[in-house]
Amino acid sequence: MSSATPGKRTVANMADVRTHVKERTSAPEGFFATEAAGLRWLGEATASGGADVVEVLDVDSRSLTLAHVESASPNAEAAHAFGKALAATHAAGAPGFGALPPGAGHYYFGPLDQPISLPADVYDDFGTFYSRARLHPLAERVDLPGRETRLLDDLCRALENGAAEFGRSAVTPARVHGDLWSGNVMWSPNGVVLIDPAACGHHPLADLAMLMMFGAPHVEEIVAGYEAARPLRSGWRQEIPLHQLFGYLVHLDLFGGAYLSPTTDALRASAELCGV
Repeated sequence: MSSATPGKRTVANMADVRTHVKERTSAPEGFFATEAAGLRWLGEATASGGADVVEVLDVDSRSLTLAHVESASPNAEAAHAFGKALAATHAAGAPGFGALPPGAGHYYFGPLDQPISLPADVYDDFGTFYSRARLHPLAERVDLPGRETRLLDDLCRALENGAAEFGRSAVTPARVHGDLWSGNVMWSPNGVVLIDPAACGHHPLADLAMLMMFGAPHVEEIVAGYEAARPLRSGWRQEIPLHQLFGYLVHLDLFGGAYLSPTTDALRASAELCGV
């Protein structure tokens, strides 16, 4: 590491390392700095058993240079180990719901060419955070039918009134990847390596819901490994549509009407779960 600039290697060392460069000259303010901060924050948990994270080699306003990750085929053993490691990453915790990694001044979610800027406010409870910093901002961006718009408003009110606790003790904020679809799970010869986070303090089911949303290889083995390290509360699978609702709203915003039906399904299931 260079002594002059944290997170950068010297030119001589960089020449010896295979790299992957993400670059966008018109990137929003702090976009790559935020991603780098998220990777480092998640990486802090690796020493205590957390998931492996791609190494940040260099970052500036227009690009992010990462260490190359060798690819390998997914397998059940690596999936189980990843589940256990993800539980350890979550257990590293966060100061609050919505809390950003140190050094991240913004919160972005979505692909490099269409990142969505979302509020970076910090909340003490999950329901208020999820309503005000995730669902409401996206509701303003998408075209939902009137009935579903009203249902989403009612769901947000219920969340802010404590519906997400489902009569049980309140969940504590986990240190989450935040965009854990299968494309951000790299299978290497040494196991899973995480890339492209939207890291923040969040509900731990947010990551598991994203893995299950479009299907990750050996996802049930990932879940089994997670539960072996950090048992999930009874009935957690019924909560998954609530945590997938955000992802479906994002896809509806970015990709249009093809995602209206799954968004509506997740919204109705979430409303029923929360007694709306």
